[in-house]
Amino acid sequence: MEHNKTSAAISPTKRVRCIVKLGGAAITCKIKLETIDEENLKEVSSQLRQAFVLDSTSANVLGMDWSKRPGQSEVPSIINDFSDQPVADSESFIVVHGAGSFGHFQSSKSGVHKGGLSRPLVKAGFVATRISVTSLNLEIVRALAREGIPSIGMSPFSCGWSTRQRNMTEADISMVIKAIDTGFVPVMHGDAVLDALQECTILSGDVIIRHLVHFFLRGPPVEPAAVLIREIAVREDGSWSVVKPKLEDTIEFTVAAHDTTGGMVTKITEAAMIAKLVIDVYITKAGTDHSVKALSWNLERWHT
Repeated sequence: MEHNKTSAAISPTKRVRCIVKLGGAAITCKIKLETIDEENLKEVSSQLRQAFVLDSTSANVLGMDWSKRPGQSEVPSIINDFSDQPVADSESFIVVHGAGSFGHFQSSKSGVHKGGLSRPLVKAGFVATRISVTSLNLEIVRALAREGIPSIGMSPFSCGWSTRQRNMTEADISMVIKAIDTGFVPVMHGDAVLDALQECTILSGDVIIRHLVHFFLRGPPVEPAAVLIREIAVREDGSWSVVKPKLEDTIEFTVAAHDTTGGMVTKITEAAMIAKLVIDVYITKAGTDHSVKALSWNLERWHT
């Protein structure tokens, strides 16, 4: 049973257009420990800028990452451009990303997802996991900021999110609401969190999305018969097709040994639960024309 102390007391003044999930396998090289797929992340960030930053072109992007990057000797000179040109407004949306090759290794080796924070190995693994996932979060925030998206990294642990026997019980979204109302784009991620019964666990980004959807995007309740369950097949070239399976059909998934959040099983299960709220769910390959089409379709629905 989910509980949120702040939902009843605080309501967003800005409407959230959509919640975008960036899969860990899409933005990192999942077989290489803590390695970001720089090309894919840059393409994804550019597509998000085109979809959400109003009147935006690559020529007029005002980057917001003013930190020195590896291999550079100076802070970007783009800072001087802000005195002459207003920052483009962006439509309200939220980004949640997976961990990919960050965090899973540390969590799996130490058993953080199984609990037992009182054990030295688990406590050390909890710290190591959070160092890893927050470092990835920072890099994603920087990539979005370079595209002129006013991104703010938000960790569930630091925001006070917690679970009980791995089921979410506390999710303070007050800062998420304030960030959106102030014109920022919250960027959240799967995280190591405290658990009331087993002391600690891993909170999946897919579970985070479902909770955010309940508050920001939830539609009217419908009868189960009105929900169409579909199988989405994604091919290597990025193309995909939707198949309505027969009732007796089953879909099988495999989970990597180091994946502590349930892999595709969790992703599809959470997506199905969101779809039952009469909310459109698109699953596409990141950085492709299909993801652009999904964002474009969402834009059309948003303005109608």
